Amino acid sequence: MAKQAISRRDFIKGMAAGAASVVALGVLNACDSGKTGAAAAGVAAPAPSEGAGTGLTYTPGTYTASAKGIASECKVEMTFDEKSITAVKIDTTGETPDIGGKAAAELEQAIMQMQSADIDAISGATVTTDAVKAAAADCISQASGGAYILGESSKPASSDWLGEAPEIADGDVKETIDTEVAVIGCGTGGWIATMTAAEEGAKVLVVEMGETPTGIREDIGAIGSRYQLETIKKFPEQEINKMEAMEDIVRYASGYVDYDLIKVWANESAELVEWLSDLMEATGNWYMQHEGGIGNINDPGRDKAYSTGHSPHKTDKAPEDCTTNSTFMDFCDATGNVTWKFQTKLVKLVQDDNGKVTGFIAQDLTDEKYIKVNTSKGVIMATGGYATNTDMMLALQPMTMEMKINVPIGSKADGSGIKAMLWAGSKMDPTHMSMMFNRASCLPTETAGYKTNGKWYWFGEQPFLKVNLNGKRFCNESGPYEFMLHSMYMQPNHTYCDIFDANNKKYCEQFDEVGCCRLFPFDNGAISNMPYDYVWGGMTEGENSHLEMGYLQKADTLEELAEKLNIPVDNFVASVKRYNELCAKGVDEDYGKEKHRLTPVDTAPFYGIRTGAWHLTTLDGCRINPDMQVLREDGSVIEGLWATGDCTGGFFATNYPNLFTGLACGRTMTFGRHAAKMVAHL
Repeated sequence: MAKQAISRRDFIKGMAAGAASVVALGVLNACDSGKTGAAAAGVAAPAPSEGAGTGLTYTPGTYTASAKGIASECKVEMTFDEKSITAVKIDTTGETPDIGGKAAAELEQAIMQMQSADIDAISGATVTTDAVKAAAADCISQASGGAYILGESSKPASSDWLGEAPEIADGDVKETIDTEVAVIGCGTGGWIATMTAAEEGAKVLVVEMGETPTGIREDIGAIGSRYQLETIKKFPEQEINKMEAMEDIVRYASGYVDYDLIKVWANESAELVEWLSDLMEATGNWYMQHEGGIGNINDPGRDKAYSTGHSPHKTDKAPEDCTTNSTFMDFCDATGNVTWKFQTKLVKLVQDDNGKVTGFIAQDLTDEKYIKVNTSKGVIMATGGYATNTDMMLALQPMTMEMKINVPIGSKADGSGIKAMLWAGSKMDPTHMSMMFNRASCLPTETAGYKTNGKWYWFGEQPFLKVNLNGKRFCNESGPYEFMLHSMYMQPNHTYCDIFDANNKKYCEQFDEVGCCRLFPFDNGAISNMPYDYVWGGMTEGENSHLEMGYLQKADTLEELAEKLNIPVDNFVASVKRYNELCAKGVDEDYGKEKHRLTPVDTAPFYGIRTGAWHLTTLDGCRINPDMQVLREDGSVIEGLWATGDCTGGFFATNYPNLFTGLACGRTMTFGRHAAKMVAHL
């Protein structure tokens, strides 16, 4: 089969045609530009809440303002008479469109009802809400002739993030569907569960909140695949001791795991990869590569890397419109066993008198009608975590919220699947965690935090010198991404600066990174996720580059760079001097970084950028057993209910072990396949 050596970005572009697997965090879709406020649409405005209003008088007229949201300027137009706000039009069409398109209309209603800008945040759309509130406050200031300051009257994120399961009357259900197996959520885990169950002969209904399925993640972690074994013939040092690997995963989690779940991944992941590879390669459009690299074995670092990653790539025969989604959809269609319900959201699970899950209630997002689904075999939950649910994040992961910088790429999951399982009696992980990468940047005038909007920064994981906002080095920059980020959390404002010089390309190759942050081909020739030249060009060239937008700072002297980054000049210059001395010695006497990653900052131009956490997804969820059945508080099985992926728990805690390339994706796919086989043969 002819193979085309394309970059991973081309693979991701191919996925995008069938709906990309990642979307904006914390933002609901922009409303259709034709959908303005209730007043503009001729709909009666809601009655003001008791005690609502600013207590101000206004100069009648229409006023406009805007404020920065997560991906755009959010625009607000407000009309006033002498005593009240009479109309509101909000334009959030520049915000990332994927989750629902309800933010603008809902915010218009809220401002009209409260008669002020002090409104509650929309769960999952905090950043957009804050931008709209700021712009609305500006309009009120213009109309009143004074400075209107947003108060503290807006309700904070609720600590009662779970709430009660909604009651849906039988008379409100407008459609009933019978099926054998239902898969809720069609992404990395949902696709695999669907294809497996259909291949095994079960009738499958897929319910997906989006307009189309999301794509799979492109790094698939496995142990013992034929691709990996082929690499080991030439690079025997890449052989993986299965027990050692499992023990290392337990160590990363400080023991807060179910060891038997880790065994399922270790023992079944190779079969998953080979089945998926055969399925994709049979089309002639794809081939699978093993990412063969474990770093510099002559200068090993503190943390061991495992070459577990596998990635599909297009062949040179593949049509341009070929995507993973189109390939999987064709496979499902060929079985004749799959039906689809898109733009449909899970409301709650349905149980019989014995607690067995017999189906669920969902809502069609296009007409808001309720649908009841009855399942004769079972329900497989593949709904993801809760990254866009601000209430859940603030209640369960406040530290994550303080570290993250909002960028328009990440999980779209809102926690609805986890909440549904908890309402059904399941138990959640005792610890709460996320998968984070040091791939988000902010301006030199800003610091990290979930209300800060920034720019995605793929270069961030390279182990260059990093200093805190006092200009001082503070840790070993090498190793798992989250170790770096957790060290960052202990620093002022949970933010640091990446520092590198004109020789950074040479150093990036010298770093010999593994996994998705590698910028050069792997030892066995597998292509990297992103090539260096592509990443560097995106950072430094064009009006939308980090450099032109003011994120990346460039200077001819260290003193000038410190000033541009707004950090103390003397501390910074002293830190660089000390670091360069250690590089010359070849020994990191301060923090123990490997010799081959001790690269000096001594050749102009010098570069620096403020960095925080890119929050990809949450990794804590409801407990499952090794057959992927969801468990109750007492450890008993909730009959009729299986789950996979980020809505499940028991596999990760404390840190994501990213030196196992593709572990989360491989876990999700392996578990989805295992669950589907169990359910299909009931």
